[in-house]
Amino acid sequence: YKDEYEVARLFTNGDFLKKVEATFEGDYTLKLHLAPPLWSKRNPSTGEPLKQEYGPWMLKAMGLLAQLKFLRGTAFDLFGRTEERRLERQLSKDYEALLTEILHRLSSGNHATAVELASLPAHIRGYDLVKQRSVEEVKAKQQQLLQKLRAGTTQSQTSEAVEA
Repeated sequence: YKDEYEVARLFTNGDFLKKVEATFEGDYTLKLHLAPPLWSKRNPSTGEPLKQEYGPWMLKAMGLLAQLKFLRGTAFDLFGRTEERRLERQLSKDYEALLTEILHRLSSGNHATAVELASLPAHIRGYDLVKQRSVEEVKAKQQQLLQKLRAGTTQSQTSEAVEA
């Protein structure tokens, strides 16, 4: 997933500025509109983070942040305690449990459902509330598919037991 360290790396690895320079000519000023998770204010009506405008100096700060990616997942991770990072760690654990269940129930009759279930995390996108909505949609779909997988496995196991 793209956390703050990865976003900082993507903005500062040189590709971003090359694209900007290829797109714009003449004298321009770069302005970044960001909602840094540690200090962004929220819209009182929607709860969404409010973006603030930052000048080109922010790329230097991002360059430093990109170099700090070795802190990811450690006690010194600046962002590791945010709600979003806790959610992502839980999603990872939940996915491992889901894969374990899929493997235990996998059969030729439920292969398509198993593949669809296993691919659901690819649909989790965005940051903050956008990610939260995405997670909720995926979890709802996951419950439907799990019911289908479990029902199919139960029928398959029942018919195999009868045949034996």
